Amino acid sequence: MRRLSAHERALWARVAASVKPLPGKRAPEMPAVVVPATAAPAPSKTAPKPITVRPAAKAPPPSAKLKPHPLGAPLDGTWDRQISRGRLQPDRVIDLHGHTVVDAHASLSSAILANDGTRVILVVTGKGRPDRPARIRAELMHWLERPDLRPHVASLRAAHPRHGGGGAFYIILRRAK
Repeated sequence: MRRLSAHERALWARVAASVKPLPGKRAPEMPAVVVPATAAPAPSKTAPKPITVRPAAKAPPPSAKLKPHPLGAPLDGTWDRQISRGRLQPDRVIDLHGHTVVDAHASLSSAILANDGTRVILVVTGKGRPDRPARIRAELMHWLERPDLRPHVASLRAAHPRHGGGGAFYIILRRAK
């Protein structure tokens, strides 16, 4: 583990000073940091630029919010009951184990854009492991938000354990017009 430089300690002190404690709590005492004289940087001819911290942007009022995101759009209760009880039967299953990220994206896109009457697609991405994270699973949401796929997808739900649980998802497509 490396030690923080004097500049990094100064930045951290500014951040820590800007934090307000929760109601009824006291701010913890900050230990004084002593910088040894040998570690101090040589003075330069130009002074460093001061760092400006911008306040966080405020969230828009509830009335100004946009319409709900299509992937998180609520479905009617029948869908959620079928999913929770494990009774939802997918029309198509796509197993992306062993695929590269590019191949997986192409397979998923072609299945969604096929327009063959499919309503529910079960996509098996895998859960990943601590030493090998599931890259396809991490990219799935980004792919579904792309402008070419987003209009076709009604919702994305985690799969029931009988269909793969945390390593699989149901993609519920919009009805073809």
